[in-house]
Amino acid sequence: MQYLNKYSIGFSSLVIVTGFLLVVLSPFLSLHVEGPISLVTESRDFHATKTNVWADLSSDEFDGVLHFLFTEPNGLNLTKGALATQWDNHVLLVEVLSPNKTDVVGYLDGRLDAPPRWARVSVSQPAAEEAFIYDYMVGPLPLDDAPQILPLEYCYNSGRSYVRNPVPNFEVLMEWLRVKTEAVADITLDLLGGDSHLEKSDPDSLNIMPRISAIENGATGYWLQFQRAGEKSDARSILPQGLYVKLVAPTRTPDSWELEEWYYNGILYNSTEMFRAALKSPDFERLYPNLDGAWTDLEDYGRGLPNRQIAAPVMVQPMGARYDIDRKERFVSWMGFEFYISFSQVTGIKLFDIKFRGERIIYELGMQEALAHYAGNDPTQGGLQFLDSFFGMGVRDFELVPGYDCPAYATYMASAYHVGEHTLTNENNICLFEYTADHALQRHTSESSVSISRAQYLVLRTVSTVGNYDYTFDYIFYLDGSVEVKVRASGFIFGAFHASSKSNNETKLNEYGYRVHDALATSMHDHVINFKADLDIAGTSNTLVRVGIEPLTKSFVWDEASKSPRNTMRLTHTPVLEETGLDWPRNSGEMYIVLNNDSTNSWGEKRGYRITPGMGMGTPSHLTVLNSTSLKASAEWASKDLWAVKQKDTEPRSASPMNWIEPANPLVDFSKFVDGENTVQEDLVIYFNLGAHHVPHSGDIPNTLMHTSASSVMFTPHNFHDHDPTRQSAQGVRLDLGASGKKLRYYGGRYKHGVVLNTTDLEPDMSQYLSTMHGTTDLSFNKSLIGT
Repeated sequence: MQYLNKYSIGFSSLVIVTGFLLVVLSPFLSLHVEGPISLVTESRDFHATKTNVWADLSSDEFDGVLHFLFTEPNGLNLTKGALATQWDNHVLLVEVLSPNKTDVVGYLDGRLDAPPRWARVSVSQPAAEEAFIYDYMVGPLPLDDAPQILPLEYCYNSGRSYVRNPVPNFEVLMEWLRVKTEAVADITLDLLGGDSHLEKSDPDSLNIMPRISAIENGATGYWLQFQRAGEKSDARSILPQGLYVKLVAPTRTPDSWELEEWYYNGILYNSTEMFRAALKSPDFERLYPNLDGAWTDLEDYGRGLPNRQIAAPVMVQPMGARYDIDRKERFVSWMGFEFYISFSQVTGIKLFDIKFRGERIIYELGMQEALAHYAGNDPTQGGLQFLDSFFGMGVRDFELVPGYDCPAYATYMASAYHVGEHTLTNENNICLFEYTADHALQRHTSESSVSISRAQYLVLRTVSTVGNYDYTFDYIFYLDGSVEVKVRASGFIFGAFHASSKSNNETKLNEYGYRVHDALATSMHDHVINFKADLDIAGTSNTLVRVGIEPLTKSFVWDEASKSPRNTMRLTHTPVLEETGLDWPRNSGEMYIVLNNDSTNSWGEKRGYRITPGMGMGTPSHLTVLNSTSLKASAEWASKDLWAVKQKDTEPRSASPMNWIEPANPLVDFSKFVDGENTVQEDLVIYFNLGAHHVPHSGDIPNTLMHTSASSVMFTPHNFHDHDPTRQSAQGVRLDLGASGKKLRYYGGRYKHGVVLNTTDLEPDMSQYLSTMHGTTDLSFNKSLIGT
């Protein structure tokens, strides 16, 4: 799943506007309006109420940390990255160490000063016989007085600040493979019609995808899968060739490495010599190769179906944005909502201090980890799993395509991050926009009237491309105070080889997927994407209550004797007393509500927020595999749909990106979070999972479609307000009917004049797309961690 090389972007043209007219000035459009409409843009004077204490390091802070690391005595013995070999210590990443909640809340509430800032620094330390990756904390910033560098241990419940690095230099591994595979070119030419020169420019050349199969006592084992290079469409993950070889590396020294076993057509060969001998046998069965071709193309430039050439409707926004944003502090305000945006190169965007109408409802909301776990009967699919934060999901938040990823009128923001000794920027990789739904917010028809209001919502969006998959992350805000977190997936599946030969080309029953091309089958897998929601409902003292919806047989004094007892239903209320994991109930038979026992609305009901599956494809799922052989203890959060735990500064994340390379002894073991502590009227954190059991079929070729691969969870007010709060923010109309005619009464803004739009208001100028190439991962274990 984690393959990236060059990316090219093809852009369509011609879109016209119909229906709703709603667009803000952005780097990609200029809006021309005629008539009395006065264009309003985001240039209104607007400032955050507080400093964004979660913002990444400034250039000055980053420079100060580097100066300290390379010039002050600290025992790290660092070498500049450009000069470092696989035996030299060097800096991997530098980013802000997010401050502890207990230190921040007092600042937000005006009782304390802003907490001191610290940097998290990851360092590759391969100078000894065993290579390690260490995390340090450096601060307080600026490093003027008594600077410190300390092992970053408090946030890892393993008690360590380091993991072993099984491959200090991936390029050394790939060069070794290049030499070794030239020695077996007779095998690959015979079976696959190509050799593995690793030449990216040759679309018919072979590529090698390594999967770690074991890390024990300093030794590393890999299964290597041969693939077509797939440069034509970046489709290598659906071009497996059905040939596998095992590499055993007992030490980090290439002289000790060996190719030991081969696997082909369901048969395991114990050595290269044995495999060569089998190839010469007249009974050896050769399989059809899986060749690249037009079937992997993402685009069809022909005319296509009738009416394809008619431009489709788009949204515009003539009167400007209805939200305000302080770009410096990344602070947003819209229809009663306020929140701060932060960015991490490991996990992407997070939101902090989410308030609705002046009350904090969520302290922190953001992704923690993205798991993909595969199943199959070959050495790759049978053990394949990824924890994508290791590859830098924030770094993979590439530039968005205006008019396609987000409306042209959206506000686009860039993200800067610090890799090694350099600061890099992904331009326009975050978008913010308001949208009008294709359904009403509220409506009612009576005998003599109709009342209806439009449904608007605000979206904050990024797209993270991690290898073959593109994940679209949405944080959606609704007028009633609801918040939705949604993930959609697209991209190339990670396919399995379908074995067919000249003597037998029939499709066999496959217990792991479906045949979708000549020599390609799908591979079932689970996507489980973990998020953290630190809820503060009417304060930090909260309780999770399970409100059951149950059948009931009961007698009522008012009922007729013939109908008593009556079969009906009722609510039950059961507080969750201690930390636990929960699954979504069958038939939606329970509601999960986080409330404050000490805060009630005007009617005496406890104020709360309900946690519920949102508007995706069904209920979000958790991991199917029990006690995963590959994952071991690295992703215990994936075994349930959601978790309720007590907030602790020492448990800021459910995972570490480095869990992927030390799964048996991870830096963060989530199972230790759930240790029986009381959860009644405590500061609670909800960890919840999005995702799906993905069983790809022919419709996933060449790419999975987003509307078939979406998952979401919503947080909705539950007795939090006295009444529906949208009556003060919605726009709508009431039509009073009668024989003498209709009487119209509007509330909120509406359009009274037409507008004139430029072409770029409908189809953005793609020459303004700023990226010349997207940063890609070479799958090296240390460099992938920081996204180089």
